[in-house]
Parts: sequence; structure tokens; C-alpha cells
Amino acid sequence: MNKKIVFFNHKGGVSKTTTAFNLGWKIAEKGYKVLLVDADPQCNLTSLILNDRFEQYYTDEATKLNNIKDGVKVAFEAKPQEISAITCPVADRNGNLFLLPGHANLSEYDAALSFAQNSNNAIATLQNLPGAFNALISKTAAKYQADFVFIDLNPGLSAINQNLFVLSDYFIIPTNPDPFSIMAINTLVSILPRWVDWVERMRDAFRDASYPLPETTPKMLGTLIQRFNVRNGRPAKPYRENIAEINDVVISKLVPALSAKKMVLPAEAYSTAHVEQTLCLAEIPDFQGLLPKASVAGVPVFALQDTEIHETGPILAGMMEKRNSVNELFESLSEKVIALCNYAPSI
Repeated sequence: MNKKIVFFNHKGGVSKTTTAFNLGWKIAEKGYKVLLVDADPQCNLTSLILNDRFEQYYTDEATKLNNIKDGVKVAFEAKPQEISAITCPVADRNGNLFLLPGHANLSEYDAALSFAQNSNNAIATLQNLPGAFNALISKTAAKYQADFVFIDLNPGLSAINQNLFVLSDYFIIPTNPDPFSIMAINTLVSILPRWVDWVERMRDAFRDASYPLPETTPKMLGTLIQRFNVRNGRPAKPYRENIAEINDVVISKLVPALSAKKMVLPAEAYSTAHVEQTLCLAEIPDFQGLLPKASVAGVPVFALQDTEIHETGPILAGMMEKRNSVNELFESLSEKVIALCNYAPSI
């Protein structure tokens, strides 16, 4: 059984896509099969995997329909056929990493999905829409025997984001150490439980649909605090203050609200996985000059080879040290995520 993990924060610029790509790559390196799902119309995750093949993919007759929008098209256009798994591109240097590509026009389906999700199944032609994305993702994951499914959402509160959030088993909230991220988390205190309320209320209404809603309640794995500068081995002072406030809001407001809806794991799960009480999975500083080099190579920062850094002398040495520290961070993060997803209560 695969584990579906959604990366979500309605605040933009928090490195959701980069983290989904990097973490998915790292877990795939460990021998697990990972399916990346690009549900952001900007298609940045798709671009990271396809790299120079990106534009050709959407014009080539053999591949242009293999994406998330065309994958659910038969449901949204009421075609007399079933949703089926798509053929996925594979990462060039990681044979365990598969991609369900995004589509720039995915948001065209948002209005119909919103109407369907609030129709109480009163309109027969809409009954298969709420479960359509789950059917596509589940069938594609089964085709590739994926152990993990990582779903990258755009920064918004759309019906599609709501739908993809509630079909997941787990979620991770990436953040930045700034006041706007703190405001965003305060908003999620009410939004995420409301989304779970919706699926619990509506699940029975769509139980007899061709694509029923999944019987799952998303559980929070934790937060990620990212994109800050380091001085003397720790975040610079303004960042430290915001990090402390993010952790405080998570523990004092978000976790209690999620706990009331059974959206967190038992405390034992986090302690067993060596996750801090703040539920911060990792603090990941800015990648600085390594990020554009990794983008050119089509790999995560930690997978850059020395020759792909294209520097010499002390600059090369410094970047190699930075790359190795990022690798350690994602090694630790991947172990925590795997341990949390594999958690089984003590008897």
C-alpha cells in the first residue's frame, strides 16, 4: 500500500516544489519507488524532472496526453470510459522516481469540481468528479508499484487543492521564517479541519460513484522551515525569532485544532522518528549558488557531481561542503518521513 503525502501551504514561495523533488529523490535513492504528482498549473515540478524535454513533452503526440488534466478528462467531460493509469516519465538519473506531470490549464476543472463537491450528489453527471483525481493517482501509483506518492499543490485554497489534500494519507507544511508564513499557519488552523469535515460529511454521498472518495484522514507529519541564511552555524537572528514563533503557533494552535479531527499521529510516532516536539521535521537553509547549478543538471543539490559544480579551488571546496551538508539534512529528513509513515502503535 503506497503512502500519499501532500505538500501544502497556501502561502507561495516556501519551496514546496523543490522539497517534494529533493525528498522524493532521496527516498527513491534508498530503493523505494516514488511517484511525484504535479498538481500546480505552473508545472515547476514537471520542469524539474523533464528539464530540456519539457516543451516537447506537451507537443509530442506520444506524450502530450500523459498528464494530470488529461488523465481525469474522461470524468470531467462525462466520457463513457474509465480513468486509467498514465505512462509516466522517469527521472534521468533516478530510475525509482516517476512523474505524473502537471498541466498549465488544470485550474479549468476547479469550478466544476467545486460545484460537484457541494452538490450532495444531486446531479448525476457530477457524481464521479470528487473521486476522479484519487482514481488517477491510485491507478498510476499501482502501475509503477509506488511505495510513496508525493503531491505538490499550488499556493491556494481551490477546490482542487482541497480535493487532493483530503485524498492524502499524510501532509507536510513547508514554511519560511517570515511573518507571512506565521499568518498562513494561523489560517490553516481553521482551513484544514474544515476540509476534513467536508470529506467526512460528503463521503457517504459519493460512496456509490464510479470513483468514491477515499476512506482516509490526512495526518500531519510536520513542518519544514526553509530558505534562510546562516551565520556562525545557525540561522541569522531575525530568522531565529520567526522560527521560534512558527514553532509556537504550530504547537499552541495548529496541533490542538488538528488533534480534534484526528489529523495528527500519536506522540509516540514522532518521538520514535526523532521528530522534535515542535513537529518541525527540518530546518533547511538557503541553497545559495548551488540551486541554479542543480537546475541545469536536472538533479537535487545533494546529487550534484563535483564536475557539475563548475568551480575550482576554494569556491569548489565551499560548494562541496554545502552540498554535503544538504545531503545530510535530506538523509535525516527522509529517515524521519519513512519512520512516520511506517509507524505502527506499540502493543
